[in-house]
Amino acid sequence: MTTIKENDLPFATTHGMELLGRVYEPEESIGYGIVMVHGGAWTANDRFTPHVMSRLLADRGLVVFSLDFRCGPTFQHPAASADIAAGVRYLRIHAEDFGIKPDKIGLIGSSSGGHLVLFTALQPNVPMHQTTPVIDCEQKSVDASVAYVVALWPVSNPLARFEYALEGKRHELVRAHQGYFGSRETMHQASVQRVLRSREFTHLPPILIVQPGEDANVPQFMTNDLLSAFRGVGHDVEYLHMPGLPHAFAYEASPDTDECEQAVWDFIHPLIET
Repeated sequence: MTTIKENDLPFATTHGMELLGRVYEPEESIGYGIVMVHGGAWTANDRFTPHVMSRLLADRGLVVFSLDFRCGPTFQHPAASADIAAGVRYLRIHAEDFGIKPDKIGLIGSSSGGHLVLFTALQPNVPMHQTTPVIDCEQKSVDASVAYVVALWPVSNPLARFEYALEGKRHELVRAHQGYFGSRETMHQASVQRVLRSREFTHLPPILIVQPGEDANVPQFMTNDLLSAFRGVGHDVEYLHMPGLPHAFAYEASPDTDECEQAVWDFIHPLIET
């Protein structure tokens, strides 16, 4: 295993606060970077939450930048996706400092973070994703597009998951949706499927979607609908179904997490080497 240096860096300032990202910098870097986005129903967790996957990917030689971003109920949509676009811009601006190629930066996120990376990557440079001021950057025009996206059990349609949570009396999820989105209309506007079917996307990078077979938080019908929406715009995505596993299993070290990370690496590696 390679030696990994971990360090926290501010990447943006907004509403009187600094947003921090944890950099996982391998001693033997292969010259590529990836931005990591945590889950937590848009209202919980932080840059430390996905440390297991971050370290596994850094051990491959990737520079991993795991972000803090504004969450509900203090902040509402699209605050989080705007912050994620800022994180991509920061890493691109400082690509030379990290020894990575600026045109090969990727995005990876899980659960609500999976939703956020898809939502951001499909429309990275629209006005709502240019509102978070990036540190050391005076140009809003810095590109926030990415070379690929990995979406682990993404909550791709917030309104559909809200209704699913209501039906299942998942009160904690209901409160989280209300805290970040506020209304059903905003949940609908934030749907990845809606962006695809209305053809509001500006970019369609290569995408890997992973779905655990026993995910109680992301119903299979939602993921099936997401795959259908991508097919509807002629975009083939890679899809991995992992039977018998629960939601967010990869936040803990296990053979299943290793298998998931291997699949992620098998997807990423050909894209960054071309």
